[in-house]
Amino acid sequence: MRSPGLHGELVRLRPVEARDADRLWASLQDPESGRLTGMGTSGSSTRAEVDAWAAAAADLPGRYDWAITSAAVRDGALVSDDLLGEIALDQVDEHLRSANLRLRMMPDYRGRGYGREAIGEVLRFAFSDTDGAPGLHRVSLSVMSINPRARALYDSLGFREEGRLRDAFRDGDGWADAVVMSILEDEFRAGAGTD
Repeated sequence: MRSPGLHGELVRLRPVEARDADRLWASLQDPESGRLTGMGTSGSSTRAEVDAWAAAAADLPGRYDWAITSAAVRDGALVSDDLLGEIALDQVDEHLRSANLRLRMMPDYRGRGYGREAIGEVLRFAFSDTDGAPGLHRVSLSVMSINPRARALYDSLGFREEGRLRDAFRDGDGWADAVVMSILEDEFRAGAGTD
């Protein structure tokens, strides 16, 4: 599904492209991100796989993938179009009108508001009934129990905990739960997370 461009004050979301592979690969080298997202580090993907995925991501079925970039403009032109993170709606089910949300930010861009705004823009798109938008009813995600910062972000945006998958992820020699959360279209439209 071709991801449309989305724009906020801080971020501009555009489809992931082949040129993003270097930064996507770099993000996979960050051990903290791998640990806190349960996505591991580069050992789970090869560079060739990352290159192939970046080149094909914009047209993969059942999902929308965006590069999070800066919306800053100087003299009428974008300051940078470099990937600061990635956000996706995957597992899109048109019949159930549901999808899963996934976010991963580059280390230097965490905690600066980019992820929050990107999620808001994606949720606006997800719950929209305009042409080209999926018109979803439910967006879910899972966050690792060892990632309270992400959990606080999702709580503040209106996601509600639905349950836990106990010991769903390895955390070094131990285990971590996956906290399953979701937001429904009426909750989003009522203002949940649109502060």
